[in-house]
Amino acid sequence: MGKLDKAPKAARKSGHAKRGKAPPARPATPRAGRAPATSADDTPVTALDLPFAQLSPAMRAYFDKCQDKLGFVPNVLLAYAFDNAKLEAFVAMYNDLMLGESGLSKLEREMIAVAVSSQNRCYYCLVAHGAAVRHYSGNPVLGEQMVMNYRAARLAERHRAMLDFAVKLTAEPWAMEEEDRERLRRAGFSDRDIWDIAAVVGFFNMSNRIASATDMRPNMPYHRQAR
Repeated sequence: MGKLDKAPKAARKSGHAKRGKAPPARPATPRAGRAPATSADDTPVTALDLPFAQLSPAMRAYFDKCQDKLGFVPNVLLAYAFDNAKLEAFVAMYNDLMLGESGLSKLEREMIAVAVSSQNRCYYCLVAHGAAVRHYSGNPVLGEQMVMNYRAARLAERHRAMLDFAVKLTAEPWAMEEEDRERLRRAGFSDRDIWDIAAVVGFFNMSNRIASATDMRPNMPYHRQAR
């Protein structure tokens, strides 16, 4: 989604805010078909026609922070902006999992996001989080390897075990056994770390499916970042 600090504390009320300006304007979404090849690849944001809600002060401030720090508002946030309560829940979960305190580094969490998204072939998340891997690692090659096939990367045993676990949990969740957890422990992960790995995997499996179901388009600047 982007490299941001946590959002301002979300408004306690669920539902749509009654006052305040709407998010930045986006082009109208057609009900069928695709934009011409000459159009930007990131518009329309999704294939669904969902009008923007009025955002809470916390979410308006978060959008402003994205604009200031990234130069754009990530399209995943615009996609959720039809419902302020859902947007706040998404932002809170994302920030907790990807930016909060954890035995996993931010790079490790982004590597998990990309390995899961590669398994699911999620265009949005591969582009956005592939850029984050390039940024945090300072290694554009690693970013490409995570997108294409993490097994091609010359990874430390810790990271290979982490990604093998993440991909197995994505592809064959019913097949997870104690040996899978033991391999992570041998690679240096605590039981809390294993929980965090599983939580990131679960979040991105959900996000991949929402993005694919709605044809969510990644912001164009992600393609150029950290190359």
